[in-house]
Amino acid sequence: MKISMKRSALILATTLVLPLAACGSDNPTGASSNEANNSTSMSAESKTDAALSGTLAGAGASSQKAAIAAWKAGFESANASAQVEYDPVGSGSGVKKFLAKEVSFAGSDEVLKAEDMEAAKTRCGGDAFHLPVYISPIAVIFNLDGIEHLNMSADTVAKIFSGKITNWNDPEIAKQNEGVNLPDLAITAVHRADGSGTTYNFTEWLHAAAAENWTNEPNKKWPLEGTNGEKTQGVVELVKGGKGSIGYVDDSAAAGLGTAKIQGADGNYVEVSAVGAAKTLDESKLTGVNDMDLAYEINRRPSAPDAYPIILVSYDVVCSNYEKPGEAELVKAFVTYETSEAGQQAAQAAAKSAPISAALREKIAKSLDSIKVGK
Repeated sequence: MKISMKRSALILATTLVLPLAACGSDNPTGASSNEANNSTSMSAESKTDAALSGTLAGAGASSQKAAIAAWKAGFESANASAQVEYDPVGSGSGVKKFLAKEVSFAGSDEVLKAEDMEAAKTRCGGDAFHLPVYISPIAVIFNLDGIEHLNMSADTVAKIFSGKITNWNDPEIAKQNEGVNLPDLAITAVHRADGSGTTYNFTEWLHAAAAENWTNEPNKKWPLEGTNGEKTQGVVELVKGGKGSIGYVDDSAAAGLGTAKIQGADGNYVEVSAVGAAKTLDESKLTGVNDMDLAYEINRRPSAPDAYPIILVSYDVVCSNYEKPGEAELVKAFVTYETSEAGQQAAQAAAKSAPISAALREKIAKSLDSIKVGK
């Protein structure tokens, strides 16, 4: 696309895709829904007038599916000669495709294991970076007539998914939900069939918050037998189709189902929300291999009373070095748009995610600026 020489058109086109000056609120949940619908509300100055072209391929976390659709639309509307293709095959498969050079970036809901980071050095000719683009709560969803919310502790959730609690009118559930008419109905726990970052984050929370009742180590593959569905949509369809079913999905996919309020640090029950997810991230720390690698160790037992503890941070896993200049520029431009104020607001509107802070946006910009071309 040839960018217009008119200054107004230049600002509109380039501010969507090029590195940003630090801007926006430090409040990660401060965007309004009206702002979220305006995917061009950015004020950063352009750094170049070069047009982008080509196809950027990515694959991975299905949790990002709704957000990616919004990002793709906003990015491509400003860059008529550029396209983004993203295959939501799950975090595990996405990482495999990235390491095999089948895609330029992977969407992953978990930090790469040491062996994958080592393999990335061969694929990239240097380290891979985790760049947080999507912060979201994981909802515990259920299908019970007339019940929209249930209070549950971490131990109760662990007992349900490990098969220790098998009926909805179990005394442990009833004690936490006085006045709720719980049915005498068997519980069907549904989990992901595929390797999933959502599963990893959910089992990591169970292991950290309910160790006595969930002894399995965190894993992107579900460790127990039972009912399973492929990807996020498969879990949603099984829960919607089965009375008494319960599952776990990214909150963007929970519409129309009951959701659990999770017991917090002071004993109260916290509803699933982007605000609560942001509170948990505030208590988490960065643990990347270097300053450019923005991988988080999530605090699974946050102290803030309004923190929702079951969250995922979904990353774009990118190379610190690309062989082709065009590939590097597309990666930089797309991630810049994803993590811009406009991009994050678009994701919030589409997927109920928690927008990243201005401070994290600045760190991501530095990481993108450090990406090199050629070996």
